Amino acid sequence: FWAIGEVSPIRSEIGEPIGFVKIILDRTPQERAREALLAERAALEVLNRAGAALSRETELHRLVQIVTDAGVELTKAQFGAFFYNVLDDAGESYMLYALSGVARDAFAEFPMPRNTSVFAPTFNGEGIVRSDDITQDPRYGQSAPHHGMPRGHLPVRSYLAVPVVSRGGGVLGGLFFGHSDVGVFGERSERGLAGLASEAAVAIDNARLSSDKARELGERRRAEAQLRDLNATLEEKIRARTEELESHAMAVRQLQKIEAIGQLTGGIAHDFNNLLQVIVGNLELIRRIAPADDARLVRAASAAMNSARTGASMTQRLLAFARRQPLDPKPINANLLIGSLTEILHRTLGETIVLDTMLAADLWQVEIDGNELESAMLNLAVNARDALASGGRMTIETSNTDLDERYAARNPDVAPGQYVLVSVSDTGTGMDAETLSKAVEPYFTTKPVGRGTGLGLSQVYGFVKQSGGHMKLDSTPGVGTTVRMYLPRLHAEAEAGTGAATEQPAPQGQLEAILVVEDDEEVRRLSVEALRELGYRVIEAADGSEALRQLEQQEGVDLLFTDVILPGGTTGAQLAAQAMLKRPGLKVLFTTGYARNAIVHQGRLDRGVQLITKPFTFAVLAAKVREVLDQA
Repeated sequence: FWAIGEVSPIRSEIGEPIGFVKIILDRTPQERAREALLAERAALEVLNRAGAALSRETELHRLVQIVTDAGVELTKAQFGAFFYNVLDDAGESYMLYALSGVARDAFAEFPMPRNTSVFAPTFNGEGIVRSDDITQDPRYGQSAPHHGMPRGHLPVRSYLAVPVVSRGGGVLGGLFFGHSDVGVFGERSERGLAGLASEAAVAIDNARLSSDKARELGERRRAEAQLRDLNATLEEKIRARTEELESHAMAVRQLQKIEAIGQLTGGIAHDFNNLLQVIVGNLELIRRIAPADDARLVRAASAAMNSARTGASMTQRLLAFARRQPLDPKPINANLLIGSLTEILHRTLGETIVLDTMLAADLWQVEIDGNELESAMLNLAVNARDALASGGRMTIETSNTDLDERYAARNPDVAPGQYVLVSVSDTGTGMDAETLSKAVEPYFTTKPVGRGTGLGLSQVYGFVKQSGGHMKLDSTPGVGTTVRMYLPRLHAEAEAGTGAATEQPAPQGQLEAILVVEDDEEVRRLSVEALRELGYRVIEAADGSEALRQLEQQEGVDLLFTDVILPGGTTGAQLAAQAMLKRPGLKVLFTTGYARNAIVHQGRLDRGVQLITKPFTFAVLAAKVREVLDQA
């Protein structure tokens, strides 16, 4: 380096200036030292200014922009970039970038840099990469698809890249600077960027720690808020859960009580109905043979018969409540059955009560015992009549409905699925909560003595439950009562009838042979006499073994008429199976006062089984025997 010193004039002999002489002084060492000092001072100022800014900044994206701007100023680069890793909420890492000296859209068309031979040392944290002309570097142009800078890239010749490494040794990102001229970056640029990268690493680590603390604090505050909310509602939740458990336990106890009543009812029903059979049979015999002019005897027999029938009806209703009655379900259209009952219901309700029906179109079929549904509707009509002493309205509605999983979860005896809803409402006196809780229990009644047995709702409840359905009872004092019967939808296609069976008079016997098997001697005697009176040839047996011997000895037995429950451990069903092996084509008619599981499963008669329940009348026996014998 050379510096220009003083300029001295050149004079003639007479003293006049005739020219100038420039004195050139060699000041290279001093100027170099001075310029180096100024450059170091400027670099320190940049680093100090950046350090101060970084110490105040905690937002990562603004922080890296400060570093990138400082790096451009420090190295005198035309443009610079900071590519850095960011963690999302899921903890996954992805890359972002900050630019300086060039608009952001300059990189918009280019993907994030890959770990190529040029970039690898930086992204791997191996050290600084500096090149006076990167296009001449042997690592340049080795990577597909561009084999160099892609079209439209910034014109980089001088190249300087520094890794930013955290305190833990992980690479946080890389600082990259470029210039279109060659030989722009030197050792001073490397030293400055190394210091800047160190400050950037510390600032980024601190920013992430601050972010982690803020996130942890936010999560803690959210947890505290949730805990406060939980504490505020915990008492209410405990109360609601306790009520739910108590309600569930009450429902379970109710089911257990019903099961216990069922076992008790089943235990006495067989013997009690046998007694009633003897009473009914003998009363009918007295009425048939009594002199027509003996009015007193006829009247006494009729009164006794009415009481016997009431006893039989009460037993049947108890069995219905306990779900022990044998049902004979068939495909039914509830709309048709209700329509066929309208006239009877009008007569039951009387003139002061209006009957409305709202029957849904396209109602699904159900598979139920139509006679039992008729009984249920009549029982509900009687209850409505008694609740509407001053007149009012009874409404019958049908609809298709679904009971979902949530409803089933609140009702332990309900299976979710599709149901046909038959709803019966009245505008009567209604019931309070205590009365409602006992309404379906046998013999519970609020009616005066002599006005009801307390078995009407019990029969409805038992029929619905035994049919696989669900019954819901709602009532409000002074407003009225609604009984909802949910009957399972029948998905199989079948021709639906009304379900109403009408009793037709049966013809006399045609000398067919009937084997009567009954262990109760009085019941057997009455059955034998009645069948002989009807014109049949009758053979009798007291148990299964005797019946099989009679089959071997007798010729031409047309019908086996047997009790379901027989002594000696043999059931009527087992006897029928053995008898049909000996006599293929033999017709079978069962009788019982309480059908256990021999011919009834899930409350339903086995397919093809014919049954007559005790106590039966002479006319019912005659009709049923003729029906079975006449079957093809």
